[in-house]
Amino acid sequence: MAGSAALLRQCPLLLPQKRDGTAYEGFVTAQGRDFHIRILLPIDFQLKNARIECSWQLKKILHGYRHILKQRLHSCPDLVSFMVELKTILEIALKNTEELHIPRPPEYYSCLVRDLEILGWNRVAYVDTSLTTIKLKAEDSCGRQHLITLKLNAKYPTEPPDCLVDFPVQFAISWMPQNSLIDIHNQFLAALESLKEFWDAMDEIDEKTWVLEPENPTRSATVRRIAIDGSCPGRVKGELEGSPKAEELGREQRFSDHRGRSQASKHAP
Repeated sequence: MAGSAALLRQCPLLLPQKRDGTAYEGFVTAQGRDFHIRILLPIDFQLKNARIECSWQLKKILHGYRHILKQRLHSCPDLVSFMVELKTILEIALKNTEELHIPRPPEYYSCLVRDLEILGWNRVAYVDTSLTTIKLKAEDSCGRQHLITLKLNAKYPTEPPDCLVDFPVQFAISWMPQNSLIDIHNQFLAALESLKEFWDAMDEIDEKTWVLEPENPTRSATVRRIAIDGSCPGRVKGELEGSPKAEELGREQRFSDHRGRSQASKHAP
């Protein structure tokens, strides 16, 4: 019930179509515009298996963001969280769609090319033909590869680009008009290092346990459903501070025994 109330607050025009809460239809609103959408959830409410249908206008606007939306479906814990992410991405997409029709001054291109050269082309993974979308790559201290997608508006560098990352937390950049792409890249690297211990812990879970879900976890995913033995599943939630927390989903005693062995192993000399 609480989840339904939270969803209604986020999307008052998105209404349940079934009593079991597996189907919703209505409109998602962004920048004063309403877009038709239908969301069909499986009986177990796993978002990664959800089916999303929408109007052709919304599909066209979100076309370049499909991979990000797919990541969010796999990482968001519930429908309310996903709708918050969807509305944020839709706001960015609408803003960038509108600005595609705003002609860039010559200074925009000369400044951007200069910034790319200062940054180094070896750190650039992708640039679109209109020079409005750029993907930068970075490697953290453990050798993990990461991407940050930048959506630049016509007022760059007076205004900062929108940044999209595969993080379990929000990523906001500090920006002044004299800043450039290298400043964003440096802030991206600093954020990667701040998440190092979290990703180390999640990677260890992926390597040393039998992960049932998600099949291909993204870097933003904070939850793993693991098999403790042949018949007892467990749920592990990564914490940004401290050790991951485990919850039993099957027989409590078996899980408790396993957790005790894991903790003993962790603290063994």
